[in-house]
Amino acid sequence: MRTIGIIGGMSWESTIPYYRRINELVRDRLGGLHSARLVLVSVDFHDIAELQNAGRWDEAATAMTDAARALEAAGADCVLIATNTMHKLADRVEAAVGIPLLHIADATGEAIASAGLGTVGLLGTRFTMEQDFYRARLADRFGLEVLVPSAEDREFVNRVIYSELCCGILDDGSRARFREIIASLVAEGAEGIVLGCTEIPLLVSAEDSPVVLFDTGDLHAMAAVEFARKV
Repeated sequence: MRTIGIIGGMSWESTIPYYRRINELVRDRLGGLHSARLVLVSVDFHDIAELQNAGRWDEAATAMTDAARALEAAGADCVLIATNTMHKLADRVEAAVGIPLLHIADATGEAIASAGLGTVGLLGTRFTMEQDFYRARLADRFGLEVLVPSAEDREFVNRVIYSELCCGILDDGSRARFREIIASLVAEGAEGIVLGCTEIPLLVSAEDSPVVLFDTGDLHAMAAVEFARKV
């Protein structure tokens, strides 16, 4: 089995489910006491978030490429960036190493395509919802129409991610507002909802949505295990 490399800590609240899910999948597929061969580099999200909010993406890219090189040096056979937003820098990270980067949007797009859907709503940080690096990949590679919430709702989702979910705060009022935002996307034509921030599934589950939810972290973990099993 090949070794999975993870750049985590963005935030660590969602890195834990990555580690758990990857190992659960390996156990389920191989049985017994099997677990994943895995290397983790966990960054300080305080520093990364400051770079994001200041628009200092070149410095953020340096932090990401340094982490990817450390994974490669430790024996990783692939790189996962365990967050959606930092896939803004995915091409730069992949170019810095000699091992493949497994893109979270590709794992998500493949699942949506397999479900036969053409239009999805996207929830995530303001960077993921408003910039092209994520939405365009889903559109260009998988032919998807990607809807995002209103400006007011985007601001709310972004605030909850950084101020609550990344800090381990799960608020029932925020969950109720997420349900309303999901319902509005469905009313606009969304056939499914992409949970395009790896912390959102900590708060939102299938019972909160009238349409299928795509948990990007879970799909990313599944793609990593499938890669690791191919030798």
